[in-house]
Amino acid sequence: MLSKHSLPVKAMKVSLEKTVEQTAAKHAASQGGLLPCLHEIQSELGYIPNTHLENIATAFSLSTAEVHGVVSFYHDFRTSPSAPQSIQICCAEACQASGSRELEAGVADVLGVEFDETHPTDNYRLERVYCLGNCACGPSVRINDEVYGRVELASLPQLVTEALQP
Repeated sequence: MLSKHSLPVKAMKVSLEKTVEQTAAKHAASQGGLLPCLHEIQSELGYIPNTHLENIATAFSLSTAEVHGVVSFYHDFRTSPSAPQSIQICCAEACQASGSRELEAGVADVLGVEFDETHPTDNYRLERVYCLGNCACGPSVRINDEVYGRVELASLPQLVTEALQP
């Protein structure tokens, strides 16, 4: 017996698969089309579903491992849905020299979420980034679209509370 929730989930999976397949087919004929394809899929869906990497690989005559390698190499690609808001900690060299390693090491304890995971409230996702263009004021953090400089671990919880929208 199907529950009342079974059909929308099935329809969503079909729509997701259709989006991936159509986008891959559109870009497969272009030399160098894999990256534009992945960007478009992420733009459309918000992420690149791991369960559909094989479909993308088939369209480009690549192995699933090769497509996974591209997706995992670029930090901007996500393989799971994201939260509506994000907290990004810069982990590039300039910020590391200014103290971002301390932020990286302690952020899970003070915010209650690991990197590349969504907070249990589903309100935000914690991510590493590699340059926010604020090198002179590191360590830098971006919360949604706002960049903050000289962020210290002790002040991070208050900064997040004030910056995140309910």
